[in-house]
Order: sequence, then C-alpha cells, then structure tokens
Amino acid sequence: MPNQQPSLDLMFQALADPARRSMVERLSRGPASVSELARPLDMSLPAVMQHLAMLEAGGIVTSEKIGRVRTCQIRSEALSLAEQWINQRRTQWEQRLDRLGAFLAAEEEETK
Repeated sequence: MPNQQPSLDLMFQALADPARRSMVERLSRGPASVSELARPLDMSLPAVMQHLAMLEAGGIVTSEKIGRVRTCQIRSEALSLAEQWINQRRTQWEQRLDRLGAFLAAEEEETK
C-alpha cells in the first residue's frame, strides 16, 4: 500500500475543492467537453483548465483533444482506490467499536 500513497494523496487533494467535485459529479454521468464542464461554474475557462489539470494529476479524470474540443471522462477505477481506502478505515473502526461494545458489556456483567 505505501506505493499507492502519493496517488491517493493527490486524489484526495483533487477532491478537496467544491468546483472539482462538481466536475466529477457531472462526469459521473458521462464524458463532457471542457466548455460543458465550465458552463455552470462561475470562473474563467483557464481556471477550469487548472482544476481539470489537478483532477488529471490525481488520476480521477482523463482528457482527449480532438480538433478544437477537449473531452474529459472520469476514471472509475481511480475512485475505486479511494473507496477501498475509506472502506478499510470503516472496517477497522467498526471492529474497534465492536470490541469496545463487547468489553463494556462484559464490564456491566461483572458489576451485577
């Protein structure tokens, strides 16, 4: 897992911004051009391009330029990496809480 840390760090950094999450949300419905992604955002096209560059660096989005149109799409396998990491943390905490619950139940039984 240590080899995956930098990409996971970049992924979470990319997802930290609401505008980038908005772009990911839109891309989850299918590929879109940069101008289509920029339309609902209150920012310049160069700013949108910077946000997309961050999403690409995080491995979340890929883009392809055909003629004058750059089309972006989501890399679902990249989001699966984040999901796996989160699920591993959730499982660990659930196990810890289960052990705490068992310990507290045993303590309660001893005091009766």
